[in-house]
Amino acid sequence: MDLLHSTNEIKKISLSMFRKNFFGVFHGSISARVEKNQFIINKQSAIFDDLQDSDLTLLSSKKDYRWNDASLDADIHLNIYKNINEAKFVCYAMPPYVTAYAMKHEKIAPKDYFGCMRFNEILVYDPKQFDDWYERAETEIYRAMIEKNTNVVVIKGYGVYAYSRSPQLLAKDIALLENSCKLLHFTGDYSDFSI
Repeated sequence: MDLLHSTNEIKKISLSMFRKNFFGVFHGSISARVEKNQFIINKQSAIFDDLQDSDLTLLSSKKDYRWNDASLDADIHLNIYKNINEAKFVCYAMPPYVTAYAMKHEKIAPKDYFGCMRFNEILVYDPKQFDDWYERAETEIYRAMIEKNTNVVVIKGYGVYAYSRSPQLLAKDIALLENSCKLLHFTGDYSDFSI
């Protein structure tokens, strides 16, 4: 996939995901593999509802000065690309219903048709502690994807990491999961927390 096409795809899907509250103003990350050892990712200063070319940076597995401006999640994205060949697009999002639901449950078992058909059941990954999470995340996330044979990992208290072959499928997976958790919230007895 060429750089220009990847850049345009990221900008388009980023706006859609921001509007759905999957990304915050400075919160989240999205990338696209350009070549075997290269990917484009948002910079730390990126605002997701209006990504410009200058908000993205091209990285390779060989670290250089560009890594200084790249998203703090760049190492996680790199390790997903290095270890999972099917990954063409990767994102980190924090959809509110998924994140809240995962804080109280060990698994997500959608009860709606679309969620059930797509996911059946997702085990929530518990990082146990956040003190050293960023040091561990770059290996634990891709390993969880491989071990569970899934392209989506929901991390307790942190959010969702996902990969896909297209940006549309990436956004669709996050949207389906968020809708399922929203329905679980509204149909269940979760009076002990509110969103």
